[in-house]
Amino acid sequence: MTATGTFGLSSEARNLHWLLGNLVEEVPGVRSVAVVSSDGLLLLSSDPAQNAAPAEAPRREGPRGSSADLATIVSGIGSLTVGAARLMDGGGVKQTMVAMEEASVFVMSISDGSLLGVQADADCDMSVVAYHMGMFVGRAGHVLTPELRNELRQSLEGSQ
Repeated sequence: MTATGTFGLSSEARNLHWLLGNLVEEVPGVRSVAVVSSDGLLLLSSDPAQNAAPAEAPRREGPRGSSADLATIVSGIGSLTVGAARLMDGGGVKQTMVAMEEASVFVMSISDGSLLGVQADADCDMSVVAYHMGMFVGRAGHVLTPELRNELRQSLEGSQ
């Protein structure tokens, strides 16, 4: 992310953009990342088309379409697993992973009910992806307030 993409945002919002950029750039095999609110709205994305910042380095394409598609998938997986956990009296869902022939999707809960979703290569090191997602959640969870979620939504709406 460049400073241009985060111009005018609070330091907390800039920090989340920076953390998301690091997750995509530094974790091998990660293609696309999205943070989705508890009501299914995209808050933060690694898709340069969704953010005001242009991509600094070429990235592999995420799911077909855009990170809005990843956000929809993440929201659906999140709802499905929460329902399954209720039926099974399993408690809160911490993480879900779907392995496919050509890709993997990871969904991790953030403390406020938001979700972190990652699309990665099928041959990625799942433990490394999960570890870095956990680090993101640990750093983002305590700052993702209703005010910050609103700021992130407005910045995405303004960049479209």
